[in-house]
Amino acid sequence: MAPLVPMSQPWVEKYRPRQVKDVAHQEEVIRVLNNTLQTADLPHMLFYGPPGTGKTTTALAIAYQLYGPELYKSRVLELNASDDRGINVVRTKIKNFAAVAVGTARKAGYPCPPYKIIILDEADSMTEDAQNALRRTTETYSKVTRFFFICNYISRIIEPLASRCAKFRFKPLSEEVMSSRIMHICNEEGLNLNAQAMSTLSVISQGDLRRAITYLQSAARLFGSSISSSDLISVSGVIPEDVVKSLLAACRSGEFDVANKEVSSIIADGYPVSQLMAQFLDVIVSADDIPDDQKARICKKLGETDKCLVDGADEYLQLLDVASETIRALFNMPRTLVF
Repeated sequence: MAPLVPMSQPWVEKYRPRQVKDVAHQEEVIRVLNNTLQTADLPHMLFYGPPGTGKTTTALAIAYQLYGPELYKSRVLELNASDDRGINVVRTKIKNFAAVAVGTARKAGYPCPPYKIIILDEADSMTEDAQNALRRTTETYSKVTRFFFICNYISRIIEPLASRCAKFRFKPLSEEVMSSRIMHICNEEGLNLNAQAMSTLSVISQGDLRRAITYLQSAARLFGSSISSSDLISVSGVIPEDVVKSLLAACRSGEFDVANKEVSSIIADGYPVSQLMAQFLDVIVSADDIPDDQKARICKKLGETDKCLVDGADEYLQLLDVASETIRALFNMPRTLVF
């Protein structure tokens, strides 16, 4: 009988911290939460910040440290954007779970406080009606239930709900912190990652550790244990830097036909224009030989183009419009044609 092949597990889950103290680069948040865990007296909490910075991991780690594996399933309700969280669910499923009282029996040394936890991940995608329905629920059942709201944009959480919670902001991870965590994974998995590849991974993941780990695992599956900078770029969907610079060079020529040819080439290669716009913005802002007023014109057009792409506009026409406006800005041509 052939030996069983061990199931492969996503590295994001495999290396997810199990304790609050292991969450990377959120010192202030972790210090406050560790003090709170010692007393096991938690307020309602609101975690907000960019993706991949440890918000969900921290909430899950708190729940595991309070209840342990035995009581976790019965005392923690986790709902995210893939679950139905409309006003009817708030009035039935969430309210019914929140209303049930629990005991204080300690198991295997875990504190097991006399309340349950409801984790609402991606709470900023909940409708305003659903958030309003939660206001009374959080107050009525506060003795037996604590709520953890997790979101990317705190401005999308209604103020009456946000004011009932202790707020914690999660910062994007620095390159040093991300590199140390990635090196730990490389050592565990037997991967060889040089300094240039490490720097590339930090840049393309933009402070999102989850994205960095996903790129690393994808590259390891495709290219083996030795991973180069170009390997990471190919699996990440990031557009090569020379493609972005060639578009700017075509615009600097001042000739529409040259710019049109470069735009057609980019579209034919299948590069996503929204990603190109983000990288083109970085190149424009960091260019020392472009005056600020010209940068402002180009950036304004990039913002308008991004809105059009979100609304479903044609990518070729939008990229050509950006190239045309960039030419006009670089050569100080008027914004509109005069007949």
